[in-house]
Amino acid sequence: RIKDIEEVAAGILKLVPDAKIRIAHGQMTGEKLEDVMTAFIENEFDILVATTIIESGLDIPNANTIIINEANKYGLSELHQMRGRVGRSNRKAFCYLIAPPDLMLTTDARKRLKAMQDFSDLGSGFHIAMRDLDIRGAGEMFGGEQTGFVAEIGYEMYNRILDEAIMELKEEHFSELFTEEIAQRKKILVEDVQVDMDLDIKIPDVYIPSVSERLNFYRRIALATKEDDFRIIQREMIDRFGPMPGQVLHLFDATRIREAAKRCGLEKVILKGKTLKLSFVTNQDSAFYKGDIPTKILQYVMLFSAKMQMKETPKGSYILRKGIESTKDVLEVIEEMLGFIQRPTE
Repeated sequence: RIKDIEEVAAGILKLVPDAKIRIAHGQMTGEKLEDVMTAFIENEFDILVATTIIESGLDIPNANTIIINEANKYGLSELHQMRGRVGRSNRKAFCYLIAPPDLMLTTDARKRLKAMQDFSDLGSGFHIAMRDLDIRGAGEMFGGEQTGFVAEIGYEMYNRILDEAIMELKEEHFSELFTEEIAQRKKILVEDVQVDMDLDIKIPDVYIPSVSERLNFYRRIALATKEDDFRIIQREMIDRFGPMPGQVLHLFDATRIREAAKRCGLEKVILKGKTLKLSFVTNQDSAFYKGDIPTKILQYVMLFSAKMQMKETPKGSYILRKGIESTKDVLEVIEEMLGFIQRPTE
């Protein structure tokens, strides 16, 4: 809000007296606003206190942290756009959302903030858009009306119901035609894995300058599921662009981690500092809970109890392991667990 933006700036100055602070908002003249933004880009001051005017702003490579106050009052697309103002170069960026306690939030506000937390990886824009559609509702999928029953259940739930209905038809009436697909689907432990690490994981623009080429490799790496696929892509990248920098090697390892984690029934793989947190699937209908995998994982944790510990919460169970420093270490832990899970039961 413009009316109290100067009070906010004054409050921040009390917290960090040595910082140089400037203000930017939409009621400033174009010339003055341009001066402020140019000065910020040239690093002439430390903190820019601004309204949502920055959500479609300039590239500011030296800005690596954004704090969004009263985040519960913004739309999901606004939050996503503002978060995108940082991390525009090779520096790891941070976005902090300040909001009241959960009990004081509306249901939609909680969903929006949860979506921002869940979808923070590169290329999350599509997932954000789908979640926004899910929260706000949509019209009829196959009709001309702009408001329909999809608005009541949400786009994501509609797709899930539609997918389940199609799968049910395949299983009950066309099982002979889709035998392989049905068998494979029943083996799925978890649909996707969230990988979050304190590491620089990307394809640097200095390595592959072309945006379209970078996006093409991101897509190919994301779709790769086998080690042979990874090696083919790596050979091509080295042949065309030279030795791969550490960030690209981290990207390949992160994708390998995601694939191995799916087979272990892991929903989240988080590395903060040197502590690795492995969270298991929360969906009780998952195939994960219909076999002996949970028992084997418990045996695995007990076998390595000096290195790791397992914790239970109302939201699910997870493993903590300390002393993990790299993507290689994470991959080694998960592959070790996967090997233990896949051992024949004695």
